[in-house]
Amino acid sequence: MKSGKCNVLRLIACTVTMLLGEAAQAQRSLTLYGLVDAGLLYTSKTADAKTGRNAGKQFSLIDGGAVPSKFGMTGTEDLGGGLRAMFKLESGISVANGAFANCNGNMFGCQAWVALDGTYGTVKAGLQYSPLLLALYQTDPRHFSQFGSGLVSMVDNVLGTSIYNSNAVSYTSPTVAGLQASVMYALGGEAGHFQAGRQYSASLQYQLGDFMINAAIYDGNSGGTANTPMPTTLQFEGRMLGAAYTFGSLTAKASFVNYKVAGSFNNNVYGGGLSYFILPTLEVDGGVWFTSDRNHTANHSVMGALGADYFLSKRTALYAQIGAVNNHGAMNTGISLNGATFGPQGTTIGAVFGIRHTF
Repeated sequence: MKSGKCNVLRLIACTVTMLLGEAAQAQRSLTLYGLVDAGLLYTSKTADAKTGRNAGKQFSLIDGGAVPSKFGMTGTEDLGGGLRAMFKLESGISVANGAFANCNGNMFGCQAWVALDGTYGTVKAGLQYSPLLLALYQTDPRHFSQFGSGLVSMVDNVLGTSIYNSNAVSYTSPTVAGLQASVMYALGGEAGHFQAGRQYSASLQYQLGDFMINAAIYDGNSGGTANTPMPTTLQFEGRMLGAAYTFGSLTAKASFVNYKVAGSFNNNVYGGGLSYFILPTLEVDGGVWFTSDRNHTANHSVMGALGADYFLSKRTALYAQIGAVNNHGAMNTGISLNGATFGPQGTTIGAVFGIRHTF
């Protein structure tokens, strides 16, 4: 009789343990994800890395013809009471040669942060995108493509600064009456030099139905301990104002951004364009960006691009993009982040065809 009771107790204990394990599993998650993008790039001119002059035509296989290839892991845990913990580790890669690429050059150089998210907003600590970058992404008609978009102009001006922010803490508020705010502060971490490498950024967004308007600022100092293969601590000030409006399958976006780099240039960039889903599986977009150096107006450029994405499935798409950039004076705006980050004087025509897959 006692033996039977023990067996029953063991069965109950095993059942409870299994149920608790299943409940715990339901409260937390871990996801491995990634994206691979390869394209064939042609440009009619190529800037020589040393002289900046035209080095001739090019035709090459590049990584990230439209979006950067990357892989990572992200996870969440339900802490109860509407609060959850989150983390993300994300690395950029090159499908052309298998190297680290597209981010700040480190193993997890795209994002590496831990966060608490709840009713009153999200607090995040670690390597992360700035509110300025996210605001510009929201108002870019070409989805921040790595070919012919506002992202190309941004990297031309400030490299990785304000994109990949090390040693950063940020807060993003919940959306209240259509308003959402975000602030970020990155500590330089250099002993005895509190201001070295210090970076801060803030944004404010207002959404009313299909209309959205946003604004953002960025201020960063050089120096600090964020020594990354791609420079991410240029001293510069950034300001932007953007808007977007959706008419059914058509979306119009426009933005103004100022990049003021210490001891160098003070560029205004005006951009805008349209994106349209012709079919559920076919999207076309186009945009134009005009850049002018306020210190020397003879330095200016115009960049324009058109693109089409055909979705073979939810995860796989073929794309084609064509564009041109015209540089005057000392302006060196490129047409593609990979393969043509900077451009020579005169007009450069470029095109990229490729495939991307998410997993």
